[in-house]
Amino acid sequence: MPLDQTPVPSTTAGPHLGSKPEETGETGAPRYPGTPERPAPSGASPIGGRAAGWNVRTAGPWSHRDLAANGARFHIAEQGEGPLVLLVHGWPQYWWAWRHQMAALAEAGFRAVALDLRGTGGSDRTPRGYDPTNLALDITGVIRSLGEHSAHLVGHDIGGSLSWVAAVMRPSVIQSLTVVSAAHPRHLRRALLRDRRQVAAYDHVLGFQRPWIPERRLVADDAEQIGDYLTAWTGPNQLDAEAVANYRKAIQIPSTAHCSIEPYRWLVRSMGRPDGIQFARRMKKPVTAPTLHIQGAADPVLLARTALGAGEYVAAPYRWRLLPGVGHFPHEEAPEEFSAELVSWVREHKR
Repeated sequence: MPLDQTPVPSTTAGPHLGSKPEETGETGAPRYPGTPERPAPSGASPIGGRAAGWNVRTAGPWSHRDLAANGARFHIAEQGEGPLVLLVHGWPQYWWAWRHQMAALAEAGFRAVALDLRGTGGSDRTPRGYDPTNLALDITGVIRSLGEHSAHLVGHDIGGSLSWVAAVMRPSVIQSLTVVSAAHPRHLRRALLRDRRQVAAYDHVLGFQRPWIPERRLVADDAEQIGDYLTAWTGPNQLDAEAVANYRKAIQIPSTAHCSIEPYRWLVRSMGRPDGIQFARRMKKPVTAPTLHIQGAADPVLLARTALGAGEYVAAPYRWRLLPGVGHFPHEEAPEEFSAELVSWVREHKR
């Protein structure tokens, strides 16, 4: 069992939603949600998202709560009132990555809600369900659980990939789409099969395919590897020390390292499997939501040439924005410019 594979009990009353004891994930790793709390192993943070004065539910102008959707419990942070804008983080982050945009959206008259994806932050670590179809249904399920029929959807990195999927699977739920540092799934699949430069840029994803070892390395030495990734993937405007420290702590919450890389394991391992081929065919269906596509020109993880051209899968207004000198985290590297672009887009497409 990896260093971070400690049982994670639900923080809500009653049994853990959607969980069964001793089931396995994509890699066959044992999962035990809902079992009694046990001390965290060496190298991992204590259970519940808390560690020596640190908590995933950071205090601020936002409020925190949990809600049920698609058979699991999800943590959200929300700020402001008005039309709903759902923000979905990337890897290796959690809801807090959107702190700048939440403030900007709230000030502009929107209800900004930042979601912790399944397996990360304050949300449930379930034994399975990390394929893109199920994760996209998590997102649309959260929108409905928030009492809304539709929302503006914003996603970064893996959150951006899932936003593409959600817009295809549940088009009536998505008012507008903003995708950040994420290629359309068909373009990414093609690049991973044909483009050596993109394959090299995804070296960490290929490393995730090994059993057990990636989880151990991610949490070792106070998650030093996460700090290295964040530094290497950012442009000249580096993330501040607080952000890096928070992301290093978040990955050490028990089971997070394993659960958060399961989608990447599915991505690679499904390439030649029937489920992966079927998914790629399903993604031929065009997106009908107006789409803003933001990409950092200096992104070393998702190359701009891989992200370019996604408009061929959008049967609605499509806007491509390439930000010079910006790396993999545009919403944190250039928060004011990014927020202005986002607010303008959702205002333009507000119903």
